[in-house]
Amino acid sequence: MDGSSASWTNTTHDWAGTVDRGHLAAIRREPAEFAPGGPAHLVLEVVAYAADEAADRAGGGCLITLHRDGSVSVADNGRGTDTRADEHGRFVKKPVMATKDLRFFDSPDAERLPDGHPRRGMSVVAALSEWLVHTNRRHNGAWTQRYEHGVPVTGLEPLQADGSTGTTVRFAPTRTLRPHGPLNPEDLTRWTAHWHDLDVRLVDRRDSGDAAPGPINRSTVKGE
Repeated sequence: MDGSSASWTNTTHDWAGTVDRGHLAAIRREPAEFAPGGPAHLVLEVVAYAADEAADRAGGGCLITLHRDGSVSVADNGRGTDTRADEHGRFVKKPVMATKDLRFFDSPDAERLPDGHPRRGMSVVAALSEWLVHTNRRHNGAWTQRYEHGVPVTGLEPLQADGSTGTTVRFAPTRTLRPHGPLNPEDLTRWTAHWHDLDVRLVDRRDSGDAAPGPINRSTVKGE
């Protein structure tokens, strides 16, 4: 066990929180502020976490997929989202989706993403998505969880381990962002090249058949 959750150190998010509904609602009220440029900014918010992991590990891979249904998935081959067992043996994941990132959200000096706009954190992506599915694989287990408008609508649903680690986030940007138009693969490719430790591959399936969401083959994340 990892012990009492009260003793866990807060680094990027507050372990004592689960869902900050006020925080999510504030984001939803101001989509132009938190997702300037529209869905492309949300993609960069997700990729930034994969880039953090790659920088910590001296390299990593990331696969961005543009799906036919308008959703986007970002899969990486990092260590997976931190998930711990509390003093009662219950698994608790770091609340990255539904609470603020302590490093960036309220900071006037937050780092800029490659599109030139401030980084605010994963909660922006969750709050400004009709739905989001977070799939996580770690050495101590694997699970998936679904969110709608930033609020979890399922618990941590266990998955069978496949020997890999990493995170996949698939999300459908909210309709309020649609006036920005479809995602431009060229822009995403240019912007994600900013992260030198991260090998990014982009697949555009919008004009082809698209299978239902499923596990990502981690070998493809590492590049081909």
